[in-house]
Amino acid sequence: MPRDLQKDDEDRELRRRPLETIQESETEFEENVVEVRRVAKVVKGGKNLSFRAIVVVGNRNGKVGLGVASGREVVDAIRKASNLAKRNMIDVNVVNDTIPHAVEVKFDSARLLLKPAAPGTGIIASNTARPALELAGIKNVLCKSLGSNTPLSILRAVFKAFDEIKPPEYYAKLRGISLRQLFHGEEVTKQ
Repeated sequence: MPRDLQKDDEDRELRRRPLETIQESETEFEENVVEVRRVAKVVKGGKNLSFRAIVVVGNRNGKVGLGVASGREVVDAIRKASNLAKRNMIDVNVVNDTIPHAVEVKFDSARLLLKPAAPGTGIIASNTARPALELAGIKNVLCKSLGSNTPLSILRAVFKAFDEIKPPEYYAKLRGISLRQLFHGEEVTKQ
């Protein structure tokens, strides 16, 4: 069967599904609109105005995504950005409601420092970085923005930091020691 016909069949099948089943699959993720701004494209006849939306989607259990899209209407831009965010989900390593280790990243002119925090500290971060951290399931973290304060650059830096965070097992295996030796600082004896 040609690809186009197969895609049409899938679209028809989606339209036939009851509304409840579609809503159940999408309620797994929460979405947060970080920014909506009006943008313009200058053309020969004047300016074409549209809206750009930045949306963060996550399940508060280690999966989070970022979507950026624009459309003629605010609702269209948010819907497109939300769909993009759901397609671009990443896994975040969360250990005891915080990140396993400190990380400093740079994305364009935005520099970001993320540090693990003790239980009860909460999320100490800017209003721009907070939604991504909350929807990833991180409850205790310190976040400091050291460069640009542009929302899109900060969020992309947060997601770059999420990519660089590795679980403790990774570092133990890399160094050839057990997790106990990694956390308790026991002497490693070479034989």
